[in-house]
Amino acid sequence: QVQLVESGGGLVQAGNSLRLSCAASGFTFTEYAMGWFRQAPGKEREFVAAISWSGGSTSYVDSVKGRFAISRDNAKNAVYLQMNSLKPEDTAVYYCAADRYVGSWPSSRLLNNREYEYWGRGTQVTISS
Repeated sequence: QVQLVESGGGLVQAGNSLRLSCAASGFTFTEYAMGWFRQAPGKEREFVAAISWSGGSTSYVDSVKGRFAISRDNAKNAVYLQMNSLKPEDTAVYYCAADRYVGSWPSSRLLNNREYEYWGRGTQVTISS
């Protein structure tokens, strides 16, 4: 049974940091690129960051570049999102997702939530001003 379980969300003040974790099970983790998406109330789900199967390549949406960092630990079947200098506009439910993609990097495919095969249930991140 495939599972992606996010954790680490919460309520923090602007300027602070959070680290999200995603624990994966039930599939061959190293055959998948991993991504983080977010969805704010009344908005569409938005790509945040992705990391290649090896961890050697990453991609970010412009609004988080320099503030967020995605990483993975293939020995632990886990992916992380370190979020620094948080802003109120970062408030959203954050989702972890898996895409069976081992091709060249970067790829526009990774920005498309429809390409991702597996999804977690999300973790709420709320940033107060």
